[in-house]
Amino acid sequence: MLWIMGEATIDKVYDELKALRHTVEAMREEIADRFLTPEEERLLDKALEEHRKGKTISLDELKEELG
Repeated sequence: MLWIMGEATIDKVYDELKALRHTVEAMREEIADRFLTPEEERLLDKALEEHRKGKTISLDELKEELG
């Protein structure tokens, strides 16, 4: 809060706005990373269905196959 710390100047206000913009941009990226795109959601659903049907193998089995 600029008015508590002393006189508000254009430079202080500008610096504070830049810091806030950076924080908002970081929050947007964080929020976007928490949600799947429609394509990602479709791929996840397909993978889960394959897993339920027993069509998947473990990572260890894959490593052995590629061995």
